Amino acid sequence: MNVTTATQPWVGRALPRLEDEALLRGEGRFVDDLDPVPNVRHAAILRSLVPHARIRGLDASAALELPGVVGVLTGADVAAMSRPFPAGIDSGVEYLAAAHEVTRYAGEPLAVVVADDRYVAEDAVELIQVDYEPQEPVLDVEHAVESDACVHDRSFAYGDVDAALSRAELVVRERFRFPRWSCTPVECYGVICDWDEASGTLTAWSNFQGPFTLHSVAAAALRLPGSKLRLITPRDSGGSFGIKSAVYAYVVLIGLAARRFGVPVRWTEDRLEHLAASSASTARVTELEAGFDSEGKLLGLRYDAIEDVGAYVRAPEPATLYRMHGSLAGAYDVSNVAARNRVVLTNRCPTGLNRGFGGPQLYFALERTMAIAAKRLGLDPAELARRNLIGRDEFPYRTPSGGLYDSGDYGACLERALEVVRYDKRRGEQAAARDEGRLLGIGIACVVEPSISNMGYITLAQTPAERAETLPKSGNAEGATVMVNPLAGVTVRISTTPQGQGHKTVTAQVVADTLGLGPADIEVVSELDTATDAWTVASGNYSSRFSGVGAGAVLRAAEKVARKLQAIAAAQLRCEPERVELREAKAWNGEDSISVRRLAGIAHWHPDALPEGLEPGLHETAYYAAPNLAPPDDDDRVASSAAHGFLVDVAVVEVERETGAVQVLDYVSVHDAGRLLNPLIVEGQVRGGFAHGVGAALFERIVYDEDGNLLTGTFMDYLCPTAADMPSLRMQHLETPSPFTALGAKGLGEGTTMTAPVAIANAVADALGVDALELPLTPARVWELLA
Repeated sequence: MNVTTATQPWVGRALPRLEDEALLRGEGRFVDDLDPVPNVRHAAILRSLVPHARIRGLDASAALELPGVVGVLTGADVAAMSRPFPAGIDSGVEYLAAAHEVTRYAGEPLAVVVADDRYVAEDAVELIQVDYEPQEPVLDVEHAVESDACVHDRSFAYGDVDAALSRAELVVRERFRFPRWSCTPVECYGVICDWDEASGTLTAWSNFQGPFTLHSVAAAALRLPGSKLRLITPRDSGGSFGIKSAVYAYVVLIGLAARRFGVPVRWTEDRLEHLAASSASTARVTELEAGFDSEGKLLGLRYDAIEDVGAYVRAPEPATLYRMHGSLAGAYDVSNVAARNRVVLTNRCPTGLNRGFGGPQLYFALERTMAIAAKRLGLDPAELARRNLIGRDEFPYRTPSGGLYDSGDYGACLERALEVVRYDKRRGEQAAARDEGRLLGIGIACVVEPSISNMGYITLAQTPAERAETLPKSGNAEGATVMVNPLAGVTVRISTTPQGQGHKTVTAQVVADTLGLGPADIEVVSELDTATDAWTVASGNYSSRFSGVGAGAVLRAAEKVARKLQAIAAAQLRCEPERVELREAKAWNGEDSISVRRLAGIAHWHPDALPEGLEPGLHETAYYAAPNLAPPDDDDRVASSAAHGFLVDVAVVEVERETGAVQVLDYVSVHDAGRLLNPLIVEGQVRGGFAHGVGAALFERIVYDEDGNLLTGTFMDYLCPTAADMPSLRMQHLETPSPFTALGAKGLGEGTTMTAPVAIANAVADALGVDALELPLTPARVWELLA
C-alpha cells in the first residue's frame, strides 16, 4: 500500500495544537460545564477530622431536617450497598468508598449529603455529629515495616548478587528517602451520576483518566456487571498527571448516592479536598547496595524498598512499586540485580499514580548511588556513566529482571548533553568558584524512561504459584475508530482520554498522512463512552502510552479506511488497488485521479458500484497491541513496558551560603524518544515534566504532624513552583525509532519528572560535598546541611 502526501508528511511536523483555539476562546468543555441530565442535585462530603479512630456513632438527624436536603448516605449505607474495592494485593484491610466503623486518614469520606444545591449540602454537612474514639496512628514506615502494618513482602533475585558484591572493590550502601508529593491540576475531580432503576444501569460523567482496568474495579464495588456501569469522560480535562485515576472511588461513592435517593447527583471537588484527600505519590525508603570493581564497572545491585501507600492499598497500587521492575538496572549494563519489595499501610491518604510513577523513586536511589560511587572511586560522574551505559550495539537489550529495551544510543545522548552544557568548562568554573568561597555543583542523571505499561506487571506482587491460579494478564492494547461521511468528512474517535497533551493534533496528523488529506480535514472526538466506543481495559492516559499504542490504533484504523478507498478507486480508475496513491484529497493511479469526496459518495450513495465483496460505508475500528508484553514468567521476569526512551540531564547549581537557597544556573536535557510525532508537543511535554520534577526537587512536600494531621492542606503550605520560579531548560533530541511500535515512537511525557529531582540533588550534593540529603531541597534544609 502506498499512502502518502505529495509534500512532507504531517507526522513529524511541529504543527500547532488544534485543541488550542477553543481553549483560548474559553470554549472548552470540562466536566463542570456538562449538564447531561435534568434535575441534578448536589453533593457535599463529610470527611474525617482525625487520622485514625473508631466511629462510635454518626448522627445525621439535624442535617436531614434542613430544608432542601434530599438525604444523607452514611458509611453504613455504603457498606450495605457495595463491596470493598479489589486491589492487586490482599492487605487484610477492606477499602470502601466511605468509612463505616473505622476511619484511617484525615479527610476520609464518612457520609455524603445530597441537597438541592451545594450551599445547602455544605451547611448540612456541618450539622452531622460524629463520635470518634481516637486510635494511635501509624506514620513511621521504617518502624511499621516490622509490624502488621506491613502487608506485602516479596523478594527477587537475578544473577548472583552476593557473589558480585563479595568481589567488588567498592560497595556503596546507602539509605534514600523519597517523600510524598502530588499533582495539582488546574481542575480538580468532578463526577455526575444518574441511576436508571428500570435498566439497573449507572451512568457516570467524570474526568477520570484511566487506566480502564479501574472501570472493572468500580463496577465490582458497585455490584454491577461491567455493561451496567457506563462511564463517560468529557472532551476536555484540566490536567491530571496521574492523579485523576483515583476519581473512580468517587464515581462509586456518588453513584451509590444517586441510587440510594433516586436522583441524579453532581459532586465537584474543591481545592482543600483535593490536597487533603484525593491522592499522592508513594513515599519510598530505599536501601541500595551497589558493587563496583576497581575500574568503576558496576557488578551488582541490591534494593530493599519500603513503600508507604497510605491507609489502603487502592488500585492500581502497588503499581508504583512494580511499574519500573523491568528497569531495576536503569541504563546500566549489569547482570546481577536483587530486590526486596515491602508495602506498609499508614494513616495517610491512599496513594496512586503520579507523573512518572515509580520512576522518581527508583532513580533517586540509583542515580544518587552512582554519584556517590564516582566520588569514592575518584572518577568524574560522567566518566563512571560512560563505563557502564548499555552500548548502542546491544539493542534490543534484555535486562536481568526481564525488561526489553527496544533501541537507543545512550552514549551519544550523554556526550551531547555534556557538549551542550559545556561540561569541562563548567568544571573549571566550579573550581574557580570554590577558590572564591562560592558553592557550585554539577549533577548528572541518566534515565531510561519506560512507556506503554504491560498490564501484567502488577501480578509480580503475587508469587508464581498464585499467578498460576488466575487468568494470565499481559499486554497493552488500544482501540480507535475512523469514519468518513458521505461528503468525505473524516471523524476519528479515540479512547486515550487526553488531559492537555495534544492527542487530537497528533491523531489528525496520522490520519491526514494515511488518507492523503490535511489535518484540518480531520475531526477528532476525544470523549470516551464505555457503552459505545472502542476501548480495552488498558485504555486511558497513563505511562505515556498514546504515541506508542494510541497513535498505533489510529494508524491501523486509518489504514483500513485507506485500503477501502483504494479498492473503490481502483474499480473507477481501472487499475490494481496497489497502484492507487492517496494524496492531495485524491486517489491517483499515476496519471488519472478521482477525489476522495467522490469515493465517499460511492461508498455511501452508490453501493452497486462497489467492487464485488466490498461492504458499503467507510467506518472502520481497529485495535493495536504493543508487542513483547508477555505475563511475568516463573522466574519473575517481566517486560514491564513496551518501549524505552532515554535521557541525560545535567544540572548546574549554586548554593547561597547565608540562606541555603538553591539557584539552578543551567539545566540541559537530551532525550531519545524514538520518532518524534510532533516536536512542538514534545517540547511542551518535556517542559511540563520538568516543572513537576523541579517541584519535587525544590518546593513540594506533603507533611503530616506527629498525630497524622495534614499540615500542607492549602497552597499557602503546599508550595508549588510558579512560572517565575522555574529555571530555564535547554533541550535537544536524538531519534532512534523503536522497532516495536507502529510509528517508531516512544513516550516522553514523564522523563524529566524522573530526572530533575535526582539531577538537582546530585548537583547540590556536589556543591556541598555531602552524601546524605532529602528532598525537597528547601533553603531551610540546605542551610542545616551547611551548618
